[in-house]
Amino acid sequence: MNAPGHTADLFGEAAPAREALAPQATLLRGFALPVEGALRAVIQEVTTQAAWRQPSTPGGRRMSVAMSSCGSVGWISDHRGYRYSATDPLNGHPWPPLPAVLLQLAGDAAADAGFAHFVPDACLINRYVPGASMGLHQDRDERDLGAPIVSVSLGMPAMFLFGGALRGDKARRVPLSHGDVVVWGGVSRLNFHGIAPLKAGTHPFAGECRINLTFRKAL
Repeated sequence: MNAPGHTADLFGEAAPAREALAPQATLLRGFALPVEGALRAVIQEVTTQAAWRQPSTPGGRRMSVAMSSCGSVGWISDHRGYRYSATDPLNGHPWPPLPAVLLQLAGDAAADAGFAHFVPDACLINRYVPGASMGLHQDRDERDLGAPIVSVSLGMPAMFLFGGALRGDKARRVPLSHGDVVVWGGVSRLNFHGIAPLKAGTHPFAGECRINLTFRKAL
């Protein structure tokens, strides 16, 4: 897959295809656009088998983001904590396998950002509606912290928050548009990150929603 040379950012201005957010953290503008049709199809297929759900935090607060997963394991949250599980707690079945188009997209994006031979075994799928957000957090439940995180933004534009290794570090505000991919690993692998509350609007890909695919090497 080849990333487009230029695309439009959140405010409609020309943006370079590749932007450095931090050491070993890269934004690939419009990278997923060539396969957006295939992505829509596989997201529908996966969420038909593993239905959207809004999990609770260990403290009992209902998350504003709806979630699903595919791959060898899926990410879950409840009163017992945050963790990966080989089965979907809603139906007791294994999660749907990672479709080939997702494996290819994640591997290509990681390689373009400097992380060759990345093969994820889990993809967390998040659905944001207006007002939904994700607080600053680290992805540290994975056994293999040497592998990068690959995050694909689809549908409604969003404001990505990318901070440092400490929760109190100032977070950079990065506008994300449909098709943008962010890859981070190495010295930035445990940087805090999140999504500001989604603004109201609509997009042809997913209506009044933003869909985020986050690929990890969990096992």
